[in-house]
Amino acid sequence: MAKSKVLVVGATGYIGKRIVKASIDQGHITYVLQRPETGLDIDKLQLLLSFKKQGARLVEGSFSDQQSLVEAVKKVDVVICTMSGVHFKSHNILMQLKLVDAIKEAGNVKRFLPSEFGMDPARMEHALAPGRETFDQKMIVRKAIEDAKIPFTYVSASCFAGYFVGNLSQLETLTPPKDKVCLYGDGNVKAVYMDEDDIATYTIKAIDDPRALNKTLYLRPPENILSQRQLVEIWEKLSGKKLEKIIISGEDFLASMKDKDYAAKAGMGHFYHICYEGSLTNFEIGEDGEEASNLYPEVKYTRMDEYLNIFV
Repeated sequence: MAKSKVLVVGATGYIGKRIVKASIDQGHITYVLQRPETGLDIDKLQLLLSFKKQGARLVEGSFSDQQSLVEAVKKVDVVICTMSGVHFKSHNILMQLKLVDAIKEAGNVKRFLPSEFGMDPARMEHALAPGRETFDQKMIVRKAIEDAKIPFTYVSASCFAGYFVGNLSQLETLTPPKDKVCLYGDGNVKAVYMDEDDIATYTIKAIDDPRALNKTLYLRPPENILSQRQLVEIWEKLSGKKLEKIIISGEDFLASMKDKDYAAKAGMGHFYHICYEGSLTNFEIGEDGEEASNLYPEVKYTRMDEYLNIFV
């Protein structure tokens, strides 16, 4: 079976650039949406040109020119949107409604993967404000997709290792603590930690897979389901140094959010749901979902001892 042609929207972002590489590596003809404003950002422009050197095709399109989006979509079978939806950029999520309209008008797309890649928004109705806004907006986009009868796959990618693992899930740093580590609650709540390149690999694996059609793809490989305490123990073994453990109760964590700005409150709210409530692991995957490592056992995903070993 011929591989689908892929359009990546938001390709210069944190996950987007990895999606582009994975798509090319897995043999897909890969298009990258080049938005006019990108020409004013030298880093993004050079990244786009590097995609071109790798074999991607640049196609111009703008969210202020609906016909340009339609024309871009008509070139491909699969559209993947990776525009950032974090906190102060949450308006980007609803910009996808224009992309939904373009896909509906074009009428040729076999699969749309909207910008998700975190917690499953369908399970986050109880989320704390203001972080709940992100989940609510993702659900608005999902409703538009499903109302338009656009085939989809939603990707729930769990915790990005770059933000949660190298720092042992400490706030305000991205590298391992040297002497002390804060444990959230008893530190035994399970989360799922994913290398970002693996997220991209699994995502591209799913785009032509009928088993993932109109379902949520959960990235929960068994060896990467770990508690924060286990993550700390892995680091202590690798580094040969014991860290002092400081317990942060849920009440104290919530109290520490009060004086933060909007973006910080939103991010900390998500953090609370992951580290205290176990929102990535406290449910069973039902008939509307699939687990990525079960579908694709051939993928040799990065274990977190391998990931942390970079910092030794």
